[in-house]
Amino acid sequence: MAVHRKRFRVEDIAGGEMPILDLTEEAGPMHSEIMAELRAIRAQMAKGTVPLSGSAAMAAIDASTAHELSEARTMLDTYRAQIEQCEKLKVELDLIHDAIDRTKREIATLHGKSFDGGEMAKVNGELGAVVGGTEQATQQILEAAESIDQAASAMSKVQSADQQKRLADDIQERVISIFEACNFQDLTGQRISKVMTTMKFIEQHINAMMEIWGGVDAIKAHVPAPADTRSEDEKLLNGPKLAGDVGHASQDDIDALFD
Repeated sequence: MAVHRKRFRVEDIAGGEMPILDLTEEAGPMHSEIMAELRAIRAQMAKGTVPLSGSAAMAAIDASTAHELSEARTMLDTYRAQIEQCEKLKVELDLIHDAIDRTKREIATLHGKSFDGGEMAKVNGELGAVVGGTEQATQQILEAAESIDQAASAMSKVQSADQQKRLADDIQERVISIFEACNFQDLTGQRISKVMTTMKFIEQHINAMMEIWGGVDAIKAHVPAPADTRSEDEKLLNGPKLAGDVGHASQDDIDALFD
């Protein structure tokens, strides 16, 4: 049986024949693979995802960690600032709560000891008694003065000693009546003192409430402008003048009208 031996290229060259190299079968696949790899590397470079090696990868990791750490610190500083603002707000709210609570206690004290029905009825009763006692005393004094005037006129006309004595006794009795009527001032002073005590109690607690909310100056900033709603006739009724009052006509003003 004949054995077929493979003929090598060197033998062909030695024999004077130069075979044509067929690179298609061998170089073709390798070229395609190289081009595919190049295209893949180019795509990765375009996307910025070229795999890093060694120190480059560690540097990238360190940079990413430093960036995340910086963002975490910034966020932590923001949270700390917000917590500080919340603490300040809590302090302010605590102060407002305390002021409201103290104001409620002052109002409760005023309502319980001054503004309830019994206490205010008592104040009204005292003031009513002052007005009534003053009116009664004034009437008694006027009647006594009128009787004294009549007795004095009659005394100048009578000649009898007995009649003059009776008129004198009547005048003396009327004088005593005037003295008795003047005692209303003592009673009036006592009643007014009770009313003033209540008014001072109210004033004290109102001042305390104003101090809670910043004092009188802070309250004045919220006082609305006064509006005079009185009629023209009511504006003329200013009542008795007190020391330092304005808007009242003096005797000099009245006398000047007749000059």
